[in-house]
Amino acid sequence: MFEDLTGKFEGIFRKLRGRGRLSEDNIKDSLKEVRLALLEADVNYKVVKRFIQQVEAKAVGQKVLRSITPGQQIIKIVFDELSDLLGKERAEMNFSAQPPTVFMLVGLQGSGKTTACGKLARYYRKRGRFPLLVAADVYRPAAVDQLQILGKMLNLPVFSFKDDPVRICESSVEHARKEGKDLVIIDTAGRLHIDEPLMQELSNIKTAISPQEIILVADGMTGQDAVNIAKTFDEKIGVDGIFLTKMDGDARGGAALSIRAVTGKPIKFLGVGEKLDQLEIFYPDRMASRILGMGDIVSLVEKAEEATSLEEAIKLEKKLKKETLTLDDFYAQLQQLKKMGPLESILQMIPGMGGKMMHGLKIDEKAMMRVEAIINSMTKEERQKPHLIDGSRRKRIAQGSGTSVKDVNQLLKQFSLMQKMIKNMSKVDLKKLGKGFLSFR
Repeated sequence: MFEDLTGKFEGIFRKLRGRGRLSEDNIKDSLKEVRLALLEADVNYKVVKRFIQQVEAKAVGQKVLRSITPGQQIIKIVFDELSDLLGKERAEMNFSAQPPTVFMLVGLQGSGKTTACGKLARYYRKRGRFPLLVAADVYRPAAVDQLQILGKMLNLPVFSFKDDPVRICESSVEHARKEGKDLVIIDTAGRLHIDEPLMQELSNIKTAISPQEIILVADGMTGQDAVNIAKTFDEKIGVDGIFLTKMDGDARGGAALSIRAVTGKPIKFLGVGEKLDQLEIFYPDRMASRILGMGDIVSLVEKAEEATSLEEAIKLEKKLKKETLTLDDFYAQLQQLKKMGPLESILQMIPGMGGKMMHGLKIDEKAMMRVEAIINSMTKEERQKPHLIDGSRRKRIAQGSGTSVKDVNQLLKQFSLMQKMIKNMSKVDLKKLGKGFLSFR
């Protein structure tokens, strides 16, 4: 997500960091490169023009503070404008004071509406809501079945029956009220193109149930098409927010950078993978930070907190202090890491890991699967005491996991190095280190 744009921004700012002072000429030269990078990222040309004008107006004539470099000052200006472009602040979802709250998801066929319904249901169920999924797409073959499968995976009810979509939606709200469900998420029908019957049906549903949120689900990989679709849907039926899907496969990010400025509607969610837990809440400032290669530590910490319980964290901390980390603990940490989402997405949240760094880094998700298979092929005693694993045991583990003895050796070597590193860290007196740092300052 945004790898191409991040790499280009990093190159532009690297040149600026070498400047002793800001001049009108070097600002204009840099902004020409920024303009080109944004256009190549498929950002709407009117949005690019306005963005460059605003950055230039703020940058030209500014004095460079002694404590920062010209490059840092330009980055700050670009960051502020980028945050504004993306929406400035997180746009919260609207909830009804009198349950149930109704979310109506709309969009073209193939944009990922049904999966988006499942993701939102999972997200809000984890936050104490009681969702009801509604299958209102009676036209697409297997649309109802797909939502029912997602409902079964999430252990959530799915409301469906053969009837007019408007009646289905009206009945679902009444059903939710009777059953004590406080959130209704409606999967409406889409088409391969925008047509009058589709818009009329959606308009009729809107009139009948008065949803608190109409969320347009748009395919982020379609770039400016997603922006045009959002504009049309908003003009025809009114949209409260955008859910951009397939963002994990979009290295450019033009739709995300254009859609808010063109439609005036906020991006509320990002789909960053096919799995139901691969959902990101959209924070404009955090996304601007990620695009500029500065990472997103806040989101990274939130993901870690969601994946790991406090009890597990305390338990791990005690083991680290006692230097008793086992392969079972290592395996458990891998599972927690998987819960946080795709490894590539996690790495992009670390400052300095965007752009060229990510282009040069090959993320081998299968390597993690091999490690899991190797650990699962060990006995309980071997996982607790890896030093017992001799040549014959290594051969047995390799055969059992479908890997090679070389793979087993590599894992054991890495684990041994990790144990040594933990041992060395435990010897450091953090209190003395802190005092030394303070006296140095």
